Amino acid sequence: MAKKSSTQESLALAFEILKRIPKSHQVTAKELHQQLQHIGIERDLRTIQRNLEMLCDHFDILRDERSKPYGYRWNKSSEGIALPKLSAQEALLLSLAEEYLVKLLPVNITASLDGFFKEAKHKLNPTGDCSKEREWLKKVRVVSETQPLLPPTISTEVFKVISEALFHDRLLNLEYYNAKQEQKSALVMPLGLAQQGQRMYLICRFDGYDNERTIAVHRVRKAIVSSFGFERPKEFKLSQYDAEGRFSIGEGERIDLSFTISKDLEYYFKETPLSHNQILTENSESIRVHASVVRTKYLDQWLKGFGDKVWDVEIHCCEYEKSNIN
Repeated sequence: MAKKSSTQESLALAFEILKRIPKSHQVTAKELHQQLQHIGIERDLRTIQRNLEMLCDHFDILRDERSKPYGYRWNKSSEGIALPKLSAQEALLLSLAEEYLVKLLPVNITASLDGFFKEAKHKLNPTGDCSKEREWLKKVRVVSETQPLLPPTISTEVFKVISEALFHDRLLNLEYYNAKQEQKSALVMPLGLAQQGQRMYLICRFDGYDNERTIAVHRVRKAIVSSFGFERPKEFKLSQYDAEGRFSIGEGERIDLSFTISKDLEYYFKETPLSHNQILTENSESIRVHASVVRTKYLDQWLKGFGDKVWDVEIHCCEYEKSNIN
């Protein structure tokens, strides 16, 4: 029985390696070793190298021995089993996904998609025949509504560990510093990751507490996945946490907000309402706006940004029954 299990594991390893050998470019044993580690397959580098030697003998895989480390790829004339041939549209979609979504996916999943991302880049390279799709990447962009800032540096290893703990619902030991540059350490229950502008935040519960807090991922110096798992609190929903304004500077307090605007701003509030219950009341020379919103410092700054075109601001506490947000 042990021999059968060993054979199955060997076949599974060989298949995972085969899937990750590209046709359009070369990959090294070390790169494959790292990709396999990201999906939880722990083998030493020498084992990967031996498997590659064996696979080269039995499949149409080329080994470039002109320099070390050796590079491996499928023969371009071979059918192979590494990756399906991407259409131009699929390559375009994958390129956009890598640029805008890759940080929001678990590390083990992005590692498994790495070959697809590289294949997409190759498909859209300047020497390829997908000129229209390649040009599309130059025609679309996500733009910021605030002052553009360079993203803070996030440790690749730290992000990998946090992503692993979040994916598998494992406790995390963190060493980090806060906004006051004070060194901290904590055992936390990771509940979510959120990208806000150029910053990424870990939403978690500290050991011994039942409320949620956020830690800027770039401030984490060291992260270790605990061997202990946890049961996610059923009452916590990341969508609800966001809807309550917790990623803004505030306490999630919902208010009834009223203010007057000049008529030339009416279109702005009709196109992008403050809330689903927003009401616009037209007067002779102005518009009165009423809406239920979450009170944050961002809201105050946003209102001040209109200058003298907004006046008579009134704020009242309101009873708000939380809705189930999916």
